Amino acid sequence: MTTLPLLSMRPLERARTYASFVRFEHTLFSLPLVLAGIFSAPGKPMSAVRWLLVVLAAASARTAAMAFNRIVDRQLDALNPRTRSRELPAGRMRVAEGWSLFIGGIVVYAFSCAELGRWFLEVSPIPLFVFIGYPYLKRFTPLCHFGVGLALALAPLAGYAAAHPDLGHAATAWWLAGFALAWVAGFDIIYATLDEDFDRLHRICSMVSWLGRPRALRLSAVLHAVAFACLLGAAWSMAGTFVVTGPAWTVPAVIGTLTFSGVLLWLEQRWAEDVDLAFFKVNVIVGFSVLAMVLTARTATGW
Repeated sequence: MTTLPLLSMRPLERARTYASFVRFEHTLFSLPLVLAGIFSAPGKPMSAVRWLLVVLAAASARTAAMAFNRIVDRQLDALNPRTRSRELPAGRMRVAEGWSLFIGGIVVYAFSCAELGRWFLEVSPIPLFVFIGYPYLKRFTPLCHFGVGLALALAPLAGYAAAHPDLGHAATAWWLAGFALAWVAGFDIIYATLDEDFDRLHRICSMVSWLGRPRALRLSAVLHAVAFACLLGAAWSMAGTFVVTGPAWTVPAVIGTLTFSGVLLWLEQRWAEDVDLAFFKVNVIVGFSVLAMVLTARTATGW
C-alpha cells in the first residue's frame, strides 16, 4: 500500500479528508433530534452563546465518536472491499491524525459541557461511554445495532436538558429518545445487509449475519413500527402542552407531519434492498420530518 505525502497536502485538502473521515454529513441524522429535544418543552429562547455551546457539544462529541470508531475498525476496514478505501486503511490519514481528532473532539466537548453548567460536565462521560463502547459490540453481540441506536437516542435528551435545565415537562423528549433508539437500530440493520457475507466470514456479529437477511429485515420493520409508535406518543404528549392552546390549524398540521414521518419509515422498509436509496436518501429526511412535527406543535404557542 502506497502512503501519500500527507504533510505536503494543502490545508483545505486535509480539512476535506478529516471531514470525510468523521463523516461530517451524517450530522444530518443527529442534529435534527437535538433541535427537536430543545423545542420539545415550553420555555424561554436560549441565548446565542448557549445555542453555540449546544452545537459545539453535539458536533464535537460526534466527531470524537466517529474518529474512535474508525480507529478501532481500521484493520477490519482494510479487509473489507467496501471499506478499504476509507482514509486510514487507504493511507490518506495517519492513525496519529485520527487520535488527534478524537482528543480534540473530547476537549471541545468537555469545554462546551462545562460552559453549559456544572451538571452537564458531571454527566458528560455518559455519552462518551456509549460512543466508545459501541465499536466493540459487534465483536461479541448481534445487539450491536442498539448501541448506535442508544447513542442517537441521547440527542433529543441532551438538547432538551440544555434548553430546560430544570428538567421539567420531559415526556416528549423521552418519547423522541425512544423513537431515535428504534429508528436508528432499524436502519443500522438495513445498512448491515451490505456486509452480510463479510461479517459471516470474519465472525462479526450483526442481526443480518445471525438471523439472515429476510428475518433481519423483518426485525428492522418491527423496530420502525415501534419508532412510529413512539412518535405517536410524542405527538400525544405535545398535544397537552402545545396543541390544545394553539389555533385550529395546529392539529391537522401536526397530524400531517407525523404522517409524513410514517410514510418515510415505510418507504425505508419498502426500498430496503436498495441501501443507497433507503439509507442515504430517504433516511436522512426522517430526522427533519420529526423536527418539523415538533416545531409545528411549538409554533402553536406563538413561541
